Amino acid sequence: MKALQYREIGSAPQVVDVPDPEVGPGQVLLKVTAAGVCHSDEFIMGLPAEQYIYGLPLTLGHEGAGIVEAVGDGVTGVKPGDAVAVYGPWGCGRCHMCAQGKENYCLNAEAEGIRPPGLGAPGSMAEYMLVDSERHLVPLGGLDPVRNVSLTDAGLTPYHAIKTSLPKLGAGTTAVVIGTGGLGHVGIQILRAISGATVIALDVNDEKLALAREVGAHDALLSNADAVRAVRERTDGRGADAVFDFVGIQPTVDLAGGMAATEGDVTIVGIGGGALPVGFGRIGYDVAVRTPYWGSRAELMEVLDLARAGAVNVEIETYTLDEAPKAYERLHEGRIRGRAVIIPND
Repeated sequence: MKALQYREIGSAPQVVDVPDPEVGPGQVLLKVTAAGVCHSDEFIMGLPAEQYIYGLPLTLGHEGAGIVEAVGDGVTGVKPGDAVAVYGPWGCGRCHMCAQGKENYCLNAEAEGIRPPGLGAPGSMAEYMLVDSERHLVPLGGLDPVRNVSLTDAGLTPYHAIKTSLPKLGAGTTAVVIGTGGLGHVGIQILRAISGATVIALDVNDEKLALAREVGAHDALLSNADAVRAVRERTDGRGADAVFDFVGIQPTVDLAGGMAATEGDVTIVGIGGGALPVGFGRIGYDVAVRTPYWGSRAELMEVLDLARAGAVNVEIETYTLDEAPKAYERLHEGRIRGRAVIIPND
């Protein structure tokens, strides 16, 4: 079968032929219907050799959806022909966190070498994908896999971040979204769907701000040195009750800290390497700073429910598997509007 693999440190990913996977006990084989392209892929492919820990060659793709092709011995929850989405943050299934469906925070994953698909295990950017357990599959329930595969990360990650801050986002509050790309434009829609907050979006150019307005932002501002002042002016000097930074570089993290209200939340979702100093006088009084990772299996079900209700729609560009390297080129150049989706079996 064909697969998109990262094969050499510092090189672009390549479409190659690899052996078809064989299903074993407890496993599920999917014929992949859609696979999402993510900045996390670009991040790991940009790591130097001494920091790269994901194995080579690596089949990319941690956002996946497919049709069940075959099941291994002991699998009873899914059957051939079922349309499913892949819950990506795989864990041990035994620890306290996994017992709550929070495999994103598995306590044993690092020690046992358990890695998500596309981030250590073979991912979804292939004609077929092997899923280690049926508990890592969620029914699509009639949703179009191409339009919704990105929700397995670009929906789940902001949903988890926003849901944690919901007690602070009732009527009359303000939420700021920094970065309106793959995750941020979905985060805006989630805020509109489940909170009472006024949503202000920040990004670096008018095209990105236009997308933010299209998907529901009440206001959209340039992410520059004036952004803190502008947000405080729009909140009568109070600041934002919650700031969600989907970029995570030092300038955006600094903005997030500067515009957070007393008792506000700053959630750094982006993996740009920025850090926010925390201490008396360094940040607003009683501001909580969080760095979440992905979300729980139950939260993925809730995100898909929002999609079925029409509350969340992902802006996508589609590519065949042979065109997948081009999608990563466009991602690197900042030319993807929303999310890129690979269709391996088109």
